[in-house]
Amino acid sequence: MNSYSLDYIDDLYVQYIWYIRDPSSVSPGWRKYFEEFSLANDSLLQAEGSDIDGLAADGDGPTEQAKTLRDEALWLAKMQDRVDNLVREYRVRGHLMAKLDPLGLRQPPPAELNPEAYGLSAEDLRRSFHCPALQYVNGKSLGEILDKLRATYCRSIGAQFMHIDNRTIRDWLQRRMESSQNRLELSREVQMRIYTRLADAAIFEEFVRRKFVGAKTFSLEGAESLIPLLDLALEKAGQHAVEGVVLAMAHRGRLNVLANILGKRAQSIFWSFDDPRPDMHRGAGDVRYHLGYSSDWTTSTGAKVHISLCFNPSHLEFVNTVAQGRCRAKQDRAGDKKHSKFMTMLIHGDAAFAGEGIVQETLNMSELKGYTTGGTLHVILNNQVGFTTEPAESRSTTYATDVAKMLQIPIFHVNGEDPEAVAQVVSLAMDFRREFRRDVVIDMYAYRRWGHNEGDEPRFTQPLMYKTIDQQRSVRESYLFRLLKMGEITRQEADAIDEVRQNKLEREFELAQQEEYVSDLQTMGGHWMGFYGGKEPTGDDPKTTITLDQAKEFLTQLTQVPTGFSLNRKLKRFLELRQEMAEGKRELDWATAESAAFASLLVEGHPVRLSGQDCERGTFSQRHCVLHDTENGQRYSPMQHLHPEQATLDVINSPLCEAGVLGFEYGYSLDSPDGLVIWEAQFGDFWNVAQVIVDQFIASAEDKWGRLSHLTLLLPHGFEGAGPEHCSARLERFLLLTAEDNIQVAQPSTPAQYFHILRRQAKRRWSKPLVMLTPKSLLRHPAVVSPLSDLTQGGFSKILPDVRNEPSRTERILLCSGKVYYELVDKRQQLAAENVAIIRIEQFYPLSDGELLGSLAKYAPGTDLAWVQEEPTNMGAWQFLKVRFGDMLAENNFRLRRVSRVESASPSTGSASAHKLEQEELIDEAFADLN
Repeated sequence: MNSYSLDYIDDLYVQYIWYIRDPSSVSPGWRKYFEEFSLANDSLLQAEGSDIDGLAADGDGPTEQAKTLRDEALWLAKMQDRVDNLVREYRVRGHLMAKLDPLGLRQPPPAELNPEAYGLSAEDLRRSFHCPALQYVNGKSLGEILDKLRATYCRSIGAQFMHIDNRTIRDWLQRRMESSQNRLELSREVQMRIYTRLADAAIFEEFVRRKFVGAKTFSLEGAESLIPLLDLALEKAGQHAVEGVVLAMAHRGRLNVLANILGKRAQSIFWSFDDPRPDMHRGAGDVRYHLGYSSDWTTSTGAKVHISLCFNPSHLEFVNTVAQGRCRAKQDRAGDKKHSKFMTMLIHGDAAFAGEGIVQETLNMSELKGYTTGGTLHVILNNQVGFTTEPAESRSTTYATDVAKMLQIPIFHVNGEDPEAVAQVVSLAMDFRREFRRDVVIDMYAYRRWGHNEGDEPRFTQPLMYKTIDQQRSVRESYLFRLLKMGEITRQEADAIDEVRQNKLEREFELAQQEEYVSDLQTMGGHWMGFYGGKEPTGDDPKTTITLDQAKEFLTQLTQVPTGFSLNRKLKRFLELRQEMAEGKRELDWATAESAAFASLLVEGHPVRLSGQDCERGTFSQRHCVLHDTENGQRYSPMQHLHPEQATLDVINSPLCEAGVLGFEYGYSLDSPDGLVIWEAQFGDFWNVAQVIVDQFIASAEDKWGRLSHLTLLLPHGFEGAGPEHCSARLERFLLLTAEDNIQVAQPSTPAQYFHILRRQAKRRWSKPLVMLTPKSLLRHPAVVSPLSDLTQGGFSKILPDVRNEPSRTERILLCSGKVYYELVDKRQQLAAENVAIIRIEQFYPLSDGELLGSLAKYAPGTDLAWVQEEPTNMGAWQFLKVRFGDMLAENNFRLRRVSRVESASPSTGSASAHKLEQEELIDEAFADLN
């Protein structure tokens, strides 16, 4: 016996007493139990002289009227419970009955939405019910109530919101939907606006298909309602005082959005088909349906909303967090703490939204303090097929959007062939975002009239679907038919709208044929004025030094905590050592040099943003940028309290993901040219989880899209016996990506070098991403220190010369980088091998022939020259150096050879003992056969 058993017994008793009025409707055993229960209850009432509302008859027990009222009350309570359950089911599962598919392919309605499943008869549908759960649904009878619930949840809109735990949010959504039956009362002006935007979308697609036969456009046909959807969303954004929208989408419908939402000249789009200037794009540029654009949108009330459409690779969904990072940077720059002035709109495909893991990362980051943008409008263009793959083959969920139920947000499914239903969900979604500052999802059901692209034949794999599509009128035609029927538009008005658009496109097409091509690539405007890319210039390095007084002051400030702040005992010692460094009593370690770089930049007005796993403390417990009170857990960052007018510092512990966070920080750097934006990997080995972001954005964005970034990657690297996944930042992969001075790749080996390269990165006008291999064990190595004076003089050096400075005695030159340098120095000292020079390459790229050759100029031609690396032969910098500099060095009588581990499929051994043995052999080989 349990609570469910009691409900079952109650139900049987209601049947026995009232509903069926036939005791034989229950089994003999239960009938006997209920008869005895009734007799016992009557006896109890009689023994107590019970008086139900004064209806007892002279103390002789309850009257028949009293018993009837009691039974009626029990019946009514049970009936009310059934009605409540039915109403709740409509709110929970009504979307399963909604008419969402424009092709009319519907699933049978769930049994839970059938009144008979709750024991409700046709007679009951005529009864009146009133309860708090129906406060937004007015009806004279249960039948009317159900009609309104069906209108709300089962027409062209299906709403999923009952998974939301917050009752305030659920009640807000219920009120908005049920009070209007999920339908906007649209004025004729708005209806005409919707039709006009549908005409824009449809006529553009028809025109392009007619003029550029067989060209790949990833047509929007079948989903033309996206254009009025975006139009109405931007109108709402203007009403909500949004100043800017970052928009990201894949290829489908992109040309249409460029033309009809961002206002890009059709002439420029047509030029991209003709491609009249191949000489301008040799080895560069991107296909037309990947390009971005920006423009100002003017709402009907005159408000301006700036739209930035992100450039996008073919790797679906990876642009999501890039767009979010751009939006957050705009918000931070504007001091938009409420995240209300800028927002993100992301347009997804159904198969990609369900299939790509980056979507989950994007959603997970949406409400984290360091990454939130105050709510994103997600729009799924639901093609109901992924290329050729059916939903049943591509996802294990009912909807493509089910991953979004991980958040406490609503999901609105809508039939894209019902533009007025689309208008309702846009209005509701945008108001929800403003009210609750959370993401919201619109899943617009549509179809692809021409398959995945215009060169595809979808009837090979979806013959039945395309039989239906072939007979389907366009949404523009069906909506026009509806407006004509309602008398909201005349055929002459519709023809006039169409004619204007046709004529405009014809004029733009003629201009594209007649005028010389002019690129409209938008770069280096706005905040990027004064910055530049291209080849690395010479002699433009900014001043990266600070004064001795500044260095002392900054480091002293970084040791200060509020009075009464309870500091961890070990951190007290940490700050004491830092104070000794400030006073010049101890040389600077790596973390202190980093803190000095950050502090000096902040005071100079350069924002600093550092994000990554465990980066507040540092993976190796070296940074401690944020201190925690041991008594109350209060957080305090001394670096936030350097100067009243200092720039913003954000040090953010990221979620445990790489692709999403790196994409976010890359996007942030696109709108923060004057700051230092850093992503730090927990270990350098883990960046390859985000390889798409590196390959498709960081390394190639300038070449493809003309976009600059100064993002910095900190990648802990070094072979220390920790195994193959904790040793290598895969230097070789970055070096393979280098070309045209697209990125900087460096491995500084001293704290002072690290200090100067960080400051150079923030202050330089030549803007390129910086990939930096950083140390692990060297963080506390006694030799890896720099005097305070090194911050006050010099700058970053791409190559550090041999400290001996005795070229005449040199018989061997060892080129190296990073940790192995200190092991080589120790070995040289141990062997007293004063005839060996050890030169450090601190920056691999860009590095010119002259710079490398200059570091060898003081040595005699023909001197033995070896590159020493910890990595196996097929990894590290060896292949890069050999290919890029080998011939040049040979021409100057320096034959470059290699000292490394043997080639290997895995970066390192998993055995600490084997590592030690290999490392000893490596160092021994570097000094072998010396005279």
